[in-house]
Amino acid sequence: MSTSSSGPPYQRIAQSLRRRIESGQLRPGDRVPSTRAIARKWGVAVATAAHALNALAFEGLVQTSPRAGTIVASTASTAGGDRTSPDLTRERIVASAVAVADTEGLAAVSLRGVASRLGAPVTSLYRHVKGKEELLRAMTDSVMGEATLPPKAPAGWRAQLELAARSQWSVLRRHPWMSRTMSITRPLPLANAIVYAEWILRALGGLGLDAELRMRLHIVLYGFIQGLAVNLETEADAASETGMSDSDWMDSQLGAFGALAASGRFPAFAAVLAELDAGFELDLDGLFELGLRSVLDGFARIISRGKS
Repeated sequence: MSTSSSGPPYQRIAQSLRRRIESGQLRPGDRVPSTRAIARKWGVAVATAAHALNALAFEGLVQTSPRAGTIVASTASTAGGDRTSPDLTRERIVASAVAVADTEGLAAVSLRGVASRLGAPVTSLYRHVKGKEELLRAMTDSVMGEATLPPKAPAGWRAQLELAARSQWSVLRRHPWMSRTMSITRPLPLANAIVYAEWILRALGGLGLDAELRMRLHIVLYGFIQGLAVNLETEADAASETGMSDSDWMDSQLGAFGALAASGRFPAFAAVLAELDAGFELDLDGLFELGLRSVLDGFARIISRGKS
């Protein structure tokens, strides 16, 4: 079966099975195709097939039976969404959407999918959120509020910026999808995001910098954090699609990189590659610390000039 349509393969597989369940073609208790059967039919890795079934299990549509394998769950809807949830709230909807994004990626978030996971008709969600755009805003505001800054700031502008940056990085580490919902060019007026802006701008106050420069430095700092965090989600997506970890993928590319180094066209690259330790690994947390130190060293020079 072709997988040329948009979206990662596991999402397309899950969507196909989800339609069969919701239409009644697969009823509660029916066996769902195994990971190996899915892999053969769709031409994907077994890990990708497993991810598709995990996504459906996360929504409560399938479950594992010790004797039968993966089956349609007894609570799965096969009547087009006629279930109700009397305690449905905006908070529950947002929390469910965040859980879907954390597990399956931002592309998997939809009002229909969230409603399925909550056991509620999709129309009931519109009483609490107007649409997907509002849901994404609420999700972003919610997770930005997870890491609270201390009531008393440490001494010195640099220590304050380090604390805020590491706090934001920890949030993005837990929720990689958020790097795509926060924009520098189109910032969202979210209270929990302004908490960080307030902290950073206050730390940069009283240093001889005008308002425009303080705002630009705040944007530069967040831009660095967001730019690095984008790689967290792209790596998660790539691992889901290929079934390979970043280390496995790099191992598969060593021959090609070696050939480029040996071509003589890139002497500096070849020299570094030859000198690198064989155990070198791309550590995003380490890169974050190196980048943060470099960015703040640059801030220190700007602040020093402002005081002179």
